Amino acid sequence: MNQVSANTTSSTMANVEDRSEQAASRALFCGWGRVLFAQTFEDPAELAREMQAEKPGERDIAAYVRDPHVVLSHAPQRLFLDPSDMLRLALGDLAMPEPPRGVEIRRVADPAEAQAINDLYVKRDMVPSDPAFIWNSRAAEDIHFLVAVDSRTGQVVGTVTGLDHVAAFDDSSSGSSLWCLAVDPAAVQPGIGEGLVRALAFHYQALGRSYMDLSVVHDNVQAKALYAKLGFEPVQVFAIKTKNAHNEALFIGPELDEGLNPYARIIVDEARARGISVQVLDEAEGYFRLSRGGKSVVCRESLSELTSAIAMSRCQDKYVTHRWLNQAGLATPALQLAGPNDLNGEFLGRHRTIVVKPAIGEQGNGITVGIDSLEQLEPAIERAAKYSERVLLESFHPGEDLRIVVINGQVVAASVRRPAQIVGDGARTAQTLIEKQSRRRGAATGGESSIPIDEETRRCLREAGYTLGSVIPADLTVTVRGTANLHTGGTMHDVTDELHPVLTDVAERAAERLSIPVVGLDLIVQDPKQPDYVIIEANERPGLANHEPQPTAQRFLDLLFPLSFSALEPIRE
Repeated sequence: MNQVSANTTSSTMANVEDRSEQAASRALFCGWGRVLFAQTFEDPAELAREMQAEKPGERDIAAYVRDPHVVLSHAPQRLFLDPSDMLRLALGDLAMPEPPRGVEIRRVADPAEAQAINDLYVKRDMVPSDPAFIWNSRAAEDIHFLVAVDSRTGQVVGTVTGLDHVAAFDDSSSGSSLWCLAVDPAAVQPGIGEGLVRALAFHYQALGRSYMDLSVVHDNVQAKALYAKLGFEPVQVFAIKTKNAHNEALFIGPELDEGLNPYARIIVDEARARGISVQVLDEAEGYFRLSRGGKSVVCRESLSELTSAIAMSRCQDKYVTHRWLNQAGLATPALQLAGPNDLNGEFLGRHRTIVVKPAIGEQGNGITVGIDSLEQLEPAIERAAKYSERVLLESFHPGEDLRIVVINGQVVAASVRRPAQIVGDGARTAQTLIEKQSRRRGAATGGESSIPIDEETRRCLREAGYTLGSVIPADLTVTVRGTANLHTGGTMHDVTDELHPVLTDVAERAAERLSIPVVGLDLIVQDPKQPDYVIIEANERPGLANHEPQPTAQRFLDLLFPLSFSALEPIRE
């Protein structure tokens, strides 16, 4: 029920209309499935039968089960014991909570916010709900949707769902529960999750409820530490779920995890949901083999055997990428290989502000953006030379960093990438804010994204007039990295539906020119809705896990196994 474990318990509620009247008094439909309150079922066999009535594409959960072994005995092949702990917060002496600085916490206010809630579910790998259901339930007595809204942008950066047990089934113990806590991993304000928990708890205290429960996966140490800080204590009850594609990692066991990073994991999960056999070859480096029928394909994350070595080499070497795309009439920055100091200086003089990067490299290593003096130029070249023998000098183009993913010749996703930022609160130092933001990014990406505290971070702080030890003024946003790379704490914001047709055409032409079936193209644009651009890089192994809610993994599997289909894609009636 928290932001990390909600993908196993997820979101939203209203009375079931198409079940029997008796069952409807004991279960609430939540958009993603039903919550069945086991304490209202006298017969364990009846609870087991009702759990097996789960609809395709949904995820039901039986909560407050006191004798799980008895319930499981009635359907051991279909049901399993959820490896989560129930925690309880007594609501007797709660003070009015202060919302996090820069964030407003309130009820969902319009259909766009209902859609934003669902988008957060998808971002957090939770089972999606129907935004219309969320909006139509805004006045319900048994379910309450809260959102955390960025005060500056109006963007929904967090959400939580609460269930009033008294309204749901006339609970004699006067309880309530918290579900579906989700915080946008790109949000820069600290304390959003804690603020949402406190706000929901205060809401139920005001209604006269005596406690609020939540469920958290047993090994989620970080979340448990937060809940302990807030006063939650363990409750000895259990939850039961059905063995479906959504829950597979929970009932199969840890051998399914195998240490894969999120970029390999999203593909492996989609493959298994389609009945495609997966053999992990090297979990640390993301290699695996997919097999179905007589066909077998080896992949390293989104790089597969369908990408030729020649196409891969064209993308790996940024100097070659620029030449090939420029020769095809596509716009790229002015470019020069670093050489003698006088020639480097002449290039800087012509363009005034430049970017220095290794010709071959990834994850933003060795890149320095915004060089505008000879004093900065030589150290930047030396940093880049640590990662590649050839170093590139590029003209600098201000604007938004846009990543477009092209699979099988078609644009599948587009996201604006923004460099790591912190927002001051007038109390914490820059280093503390960076560390907090870095922990959130790491938790959201399985450890793949964090903000390094290195010379580049110090340089960005110096340019803003601060050091790591400076207390950042309240509500001031400070950019702490020069590039928007996700591995150094950058964030992604989906703009697929806003993409200008020219940019769509450019991306597809670039993929065709490079003769590559899967590619992530990096462009600098003034606005994704406008046609102006320059292409700065092509990534032959783009991360597909960062483009929710776009179906990147689904389209990748469509490319590899065209006749397969996903059991995880939501079924709407």
